[in-house]
Amino acid sequence: MPPSLTDESLYAGLREIAAGAFPKQCRMCGRRYETVQDYITQTQRVGDGRSGLKQSRDDDGNVIVDLFRNCVCGSTLMDSFNDRRDNTEAGRKRRARFGELVEGLVTKGLERDVARSELLKILHGEKSLLLRARPRDA
Repeated sequence: MPPSLTDESLYAGLREIAAGAFPKQCRMCGRRYETVQDYITQTQRVGDGRSGLKQSRDDDGNVIVDLFRNCVCGSTLMDSFNDRRDNTEAGRKRRARFGELVEGLVTKGLERDVARSELLKILHGEKSLLLRARPRDA
């Protein structure tokens, strides 16, 4: 059976990593997206079937990935999911937490590259065929 994110600590770790960029607010209409999930589900893809992902470089020349989405008002929003490029204290903590999540999946039997790839899918709002995020009822 493939590993799942039913383990509350694994799910909490993903929320912790993504939380640094949110809430996000549209500058045109003021609509607020509280979480990555809100951002992905309440916005639309840019263009015809494009992923909305674009590789670019930050001010230090590091490669980052930008995610473009259209707000309900039509304005294009952009967010950089660049946890690995953030050298602040918060960025270091997110990278360390991501590493812990990868290690947790490796101990459950996934190859390291697969674990990393599947976690990144979830962070980017995509579905993972191997991991299923199921938060416990509060």
